Amino acid sequence: MVFVAGHFGEWLQGTVGAEGKIGLVTLSCPIAGVRAVQGGQDPLSIEQNDGLIDVARCRAFLADLGLFAQGRVQLWADLPPGGGAGMSTASLVALARAMGADEGRIAQACLSVEGATDPLMLAQPDSVLWAPREARVLHHLPCPPHAEIVGGFWGPPLRTDPNDNLFPAIDDLVVAWAQAPSLCVAARLASISAKRTTDLRGPDHDPTSVLGGRLGALGYSRAHTGSARALIFAPGTVPATAEAALLEAGYTHPIQFRTGGRI
Repeated sequence: MVFVAGHFGEWLQGTVGAEGKIGLVTLSCPIAGVRAVQGGQDPLSIEQNDGLIDVARCRAFLADLGLFAQGRVQLWADLPPGGGAGMSTASLVALARAMGADEGRIAQACLSVEGATDPLMLAQPDSVLWAPREARVLHHLPCPPHAEIVGGFWGPPLRTDPNDNLFPAIDDLVVAWAQAPSLCVAARLASISAKRTTDLRGPDHDPTSVLGGRLGALGYSRAHTGSARALIFAPGTVPATAEAALLEAGYTHPIQFRTGGRI
């Protein structure tokens, strides 16, 4: 079985540089992702939950990788697609690895069928400024600090539109992030990035900031093109009532996990 971890929104996302490329720093979620099993030599069939990827896309993806589309493939996703948790990209990466693909070709193959892809094929996906519309690393960055995340999905699923370029500038946030910020500073930068996106794109009346303040979070982040929302805490400081508070406020699929690797 192959497991590919997803993410849970982004620490930062917006336009960067003079050309205004879209860049992001993903918020890795090591406990939730997609599992894949492939077996047999029969014509390709896909057994999956939540309608992750259709067979036509799988065939095109495998063709880009130079692989035969064959065998019975099972895909299980831990989180709903379209929520900004990377289930679509994780499914493709898991499929590629289950089929024995060349690792060096996976990112561009994902881009060819998605139009915009997460950096989940990288060994350290949260340690780069990633260009999702080009499937490449713009800059290497320090690993995020250790953090504990409590999150959920607020609002309906919203799949990423690769032609959508309505994002705020974040050059200043990336410069600050490159200085290996403490968790308090990182949480503040993530909150600024999330607020800029919400101010520009909506949705209106997003309760995440207020809820985070009530629960004593250091800050919050969001999926900049999806419904995932995350409250950022120092490890070991999450209130016992946090997940219940999310559910009461209308969030779905509550999740708690640790992320980052820098003390």
